[in-house]
Amino acid sequence: MNSILWIITTIVLISAVFLPRVGLLAVYKTYRTTQEREQVEDALKHLLDREQHGRQASPESLAGTLNLQRGRVTRLIEDMETQGLLESRGANLHLTTQGERWALHVVRAHRLWERYLTDEARMPLEKVHGESERREHSLTEAQLNDLDAALGHPTRDPHGDPIPTREGTLLKADGMPLTAWQAEGPMRIVHLEDEPALAFEQILAAGLRLGQTIRILDRNPQRILLTDGEAEYRLAPAVAANVSVAALPESEAAKASAIPLAELTYDQHAEIVILDEAVQGFTRRRFLDLGLTPGTMIYPELQNFFGDPRAYRVRGTLIALRKDQAAQIWVRPV
Repeated sequence: MNSILWIITTIVLISAVFLPRVGLLAVYKTYRTTQEREQVEDALKHLLDREQHGRQASPESLAGTLNLQRGRVTRLIEDMETQGLLESRGANLHLTTQGERWALHVVRAHRLWERYLTDEARMPLEKVHGESERREHSLTEAQLNDLDAALGHPTRDPHGDPIPTREGTLLKADGMPLTAWQAEGPMRIVHLEDEPALAFEQILAAGLRLGQTIRILDRNPQRILLTDGEAEYRLAPAVAANVSVAALPESEAAKASAIPLAELTYDQHAEIVILDEAVQGFTRRRFLDLGLTPGTMIYPELQNFFGDPRAYRVRGTLIALRKDQAAQIWVRPV
């Protein structure tokens, strides 16, 4: 009886270890393969980022970014050279055409995930980067195209970074660091750098947001004082360097005599002037499908006891918008 039990136990243990796909050995091999692929993709992103900013990537910079020892980095570089993803030129590393195409796929996945988590999952902006880092390695090209289409083909992520197209085109980032801005007059926030995380948290805590129009009131070595015409914002120069700004586009002039729809008083009629630049992808497409286009008349109706969402009458139809959505629609009271 004991020998039979021993045989059954042995068979069960062997099956648990060696069973295809679900055995411990198969699960471990899958884990190792996934981990190695993610490491390669993180390395590709590092090289692409360096090339985009006109800086040289090296084994040392790669080791620092991936937090790997030099010996492991050397083996990683050799493996990637064998796969035709990068080439070494002296002490510098460069992407091949194949490596650049793969790197753009990962960057596209990351930024589309950020767009989805912000717009659809309503995840706090300070958390979307970390979650997207975990998800960016999981999608095939076909799945990525489906996500892109479902989001309405957005062109920028929630931080203002351009999203690569399915053809592999990546637009150049706009703007310059706030600390380098010398011109008089207003400017628009076009990018909020999310790394390091501590600086990004301080930017969000100050209340600054993508697409906001601001001007510099004062600056000194200790802080930069900003205003949007209503509130004031104080940032240390090291933090302000993570905010990129650009001159106002012509469309911003339309906002001069407009207010956010969320500020419209009950039963006050208004004409839609423009949708905020921060409205991207599926949200912009939904707004347009609802008839929220420039020149359209709109007014609040059926007050909500809780205040959010609020009902609006547009083109003879009653629609509901959250306060944060209505704040992205600029209108001119009539």
